[in-house]
Amino acid sequence: MVGRVGPAHLELSELHRFPNRPVRLPGGLHWDVLSLYQGVLDGLGEAARAGAIATIGIDSWAVDYGLLDAAGELLGNPFHYRDTRTAGVVDRLGAALPAEELYRITGLQHLPFNTVFQLAAANGSASLAAAKTLLLIPDLLIHWLTGSIGAEATNASTTALFDARAGTWSSTVVERLGIDRGLLPPIRHAGDTAGTLRSEVAARTGLPPSTPVTVVASHDTASAVAAVPATGPGFAYISCGTWSLAGLELDGPVITEASRAANFTNERGIDGTFRFLRNIMGMWLLSECLRTWAADGLPADPAPLLAQAARSRPFAALIDPDDPGFLAPGDMPARIADYCARTGQGVPADQSAMVRCILESLALAHRSTLRRAAELADRDIRTVHLVGGGSRNDLLCRLTADATGLPVVAGPAEATALGNVLVQARAHGLVGDHSALRALVADTQPLRRYRPGGDERAWAAAAARIGLD
Repeated sequence: MVGRVGPAHLELSELHRFPNRPVRLPGGLHWDVLSLYQGVLDGLGEAARAGAIATIGIDSWAVDYGLLDAAGELLGNPFHYRDTRTAGVVDRLGAALPAEELYRITGLQHLPFNTVFQLAAANGSASLAAAKTLLLIPDLLIHWLTGSIGAEATNASTTALFDARAGTWSSTVVERLGIDRGLLPPIRHAGDTAGTLRSEVAARTGLPPSTPVTVVASHDTASAVAAVPATGPGFAYISCGTWSLAGLELDGPVITEASRAANFTNERGIDGTFRFLRNIMGMWLLSECLRTWAADGLPADPAPLLAQAARSRPFAALIDPDDPGFLAPGDMPARIADYCARTGQGVPADQSAMVRCILESLALAHRSTLRRAAELADRDIRTVHLVGGGSRNDLLCRLTADATGLPVVAGPAEATALGNVLVQARAHGLVGDHSALRALVADTQPLRRYRPGGDERAWAAAAARIGLD
């Protein structure tokens, strides 16, 4: 994506798109990070041909990492967070680092694929024994572009190796985990300059070697939240893509036994803010259904399925989106049908009923999560901003407004890319403070507004059915 930014101008252009296909090897599920890096280089080449580039920024998903040896060589393709190797690790690590203590330090939601559990699963492996540096995915790509080593704070804060209050790696967690503290690189922050392009990269892409790589909020959700077009206080956000990240932006962490029990996370945002949120399974449920239907020769065009789902019977079947059975890739329609059968509900009668089930269930999870976040943080919510790819889904936005009983502002769909670009622009003096950054998004990007409707009692009864009341 190329962004063009001015005092009253903010425009994104997509120049190059490439697939991200995980690969299952005998040893587990991996990311093809070499293919991803090739895609980055190809995209930068397209950008160079399109005109002058002032700066480059990289964000990605969280928790996954590459290991480098003493010579800086990658020790194998990074594992995919949906790999099953962390099964059982949580209990083993709990003996050395109880969940309550881990949360008091990191403030992080318990997810079985958090980096701390991935490292615990890797203990004793040849790759970890040979490793001298751990780099999260955006930091690994930046290293290949510039040669620099660092860990950006918003992404580091997702690892459960990071002290939420101190803003540094936690010596306690690292020691209990039994890894070398030297494995973790220095923390850097959004707006820092990581370096300029290596000569080989400049030659390959056609960009000048002096082109800077700016550190952005490298966790994609942190970039998305930075671009939420809120123009005042009292807002909640849902960054909706593969995952729905629903919560509040706060000035400090909420680390209490109640927040731990509710499985809320405290991750860093830009400018010292905290993202107090929960991960919800998100549009992964629908995309996996579409993938399975396409493989089976069934209709898999989302537009007609969504139109039919809007006319389907409400609350015919519901799921808890965060049921562990939905985490791994595979036949999602069969797993949803099994869940409905196990919980004494009718199985969705057809594809459109399955889509309705997924979207109503996500709306109920949004409702439950935002209400609990407001209670735990002692905040009032007046507006919900739904950003990311899910904001294009008219039915999901409408159902979320009805479920929460709050107005929903949908968009921008490319919030992550906008947040990335705007942090770069601010570092180069083109944008003012965070409120000015958000005002620019609100003034320049197409947004849709949904007012709540529907029957609150029906939504409350539906929430109670799946334990989300």
